[in-house]
Amino acid sequence: MNLKGKTAIVTGGSRGIGKAIALRFAEQGAKVAIVYAGNTQAAEQTVSELAALGSEAKAYQCDVSDFEAVKQLCKTMLQELGPVDIIVNNAGIVRDKLVPLMKEEDFDAVLATNLKGAFNMTKNLYSNFIRKKSGRIINITSVVGLMGNPGQANYAAAKAGLIGFSKSVAKELAGKNVTCNCIAPGFIETDMTAQLDEKMKDLYAQNIPLGRMGRAEEIAELAAFLASDAAGYITGEVIRIDGGLCM
Repeated sequence: MNLKGKTAIVTGGSRGIGKAIALRFAEQGAKVAIVYAGNTQAAEQTVSELAALGSEAKAYQCDVSDFEAVKQLCKTMLQELGPVDIIVNNAGIVRDKLVPLMKEEDFDAVLATNLKGAFNMTKNLYSNFIRKKSGRIINITSVVGLMGNPGQANYAAAKAGLIGFSKSVAKELAGKNVTCNCIAPGFIETDMTAQLDEKMKDLYAQNIPLGRMGRAEEIAELAAFLASDAAGYITGEVIRIDGGLCM
């Protein structure tokens, strides 16, 4: 896989799965821009690591749930980076509670970031892909969007919605040689899952046929493939990386 000469944007790119994807893209020769919400220190560290791999890397702070902010962000990035070849909509938050205990603002916040954020980025880069007549859109959904999970009705709704959104975008842009696919991770070792105690981690692992949590780097490998020319005939797909959890 070779991404030399390609420009990629990764939202939620300062940590976890987003950072792993950004680093893999840089290793493959891409110019990489990460979008982050608020952790400037983590973003600066990621940019340093990307630059060490030879990438022309930049970080942009933006709340992806804010349409006007994303509109200005995309305008700035296109001016500074030039045409964009790849976008990875990875930014996401959780506000877990059982439905009777879930506040309306928690439901709205998760959908605003995890689903509307992908819409905001895609809409404001849509004409870029039309002009290029090529490109890759990769949306990070979740197996929770396929099977649900107690206490995550908002997260599951957002991730399921992202699948439907992606399939629609895939059909809209297929005639312009632009693909749109979803990656659906299962339980992955990230800052989020690191907060779980060992007993809970063991419980999750017992339900995974392969017997372990996944690694962010394993998600990144698939993202790099989907971003490459080798995946040019794949669009509208939802590919699980979950150790068999959602079989």
